[in-house]
Amino acid sequence: MCNTTDPIRDKKQLYALTDYFLNKKQLRNYVLVIFGAYTALRISDLLSLTWEDVYDFGKKQFRKHIDLTERKTGKTKRIALNKRILEALKKYFPHRKGKFIFCNGRKEEKAISRVQAWRIITNAAKEINVKGKIACHSLRKTFGYHAWKYMHTPLTLLVVIFNHSSVEVTKRYLGIEQDEMDEVYLNIQLC
Repeated sequence: MCNTTDPIRDKKQLYALTDYFLNKKQLRNYVLVIFGAYTALRISDLLSLTWEDVYDFGKKQFRKHIDLTERKTGKTKRIALNKRILEALKKYFPHRKGKFIFCNGRKEEKAISRVQAWRIITNAAKEINVKGKIACHSLRKTFGYHAWKYMHTPLTLLVVIFNHSSVEVTKRYLGIEQDEMDEVYLNIQLC
């Protein structure tokens, strides 16, 4: 599935996606996009997050990091919660329902399903005409694409963040091999 989705390459489209949920007052879905795009977590790891993971109820403050064990790899990961994530969580926190951040809102305390998350992201992306094949995994890819393209994060560091086996895997994953080649073709000036 990951090879069939695209990152959101245009920041304006990413803002449009977050604004879509904010304007509809769908704070859970807004936080889903923000959290996914700013942490590069797989959807299964995102959906498993609880309020306890991000908020210290004893100290009555948000944590600076989340620590988790990735479901797919079994590897532990520590992720800093940046300003944008914390702002989104603070908006949503007073409206929380249940222990999961992405709670389904029903009587049983469960997170939304992967299928429901997929529907939320794909339907919104279609409605506002986000380019490419956009789904939950696009959020993870968006993180990597923007970290590489605009922050000039070394691909070797992105390999570690994504737990990939090589730079080539990460380049393919983010779709940047073609971007790099296109840039050469479009910008070469010979005569």
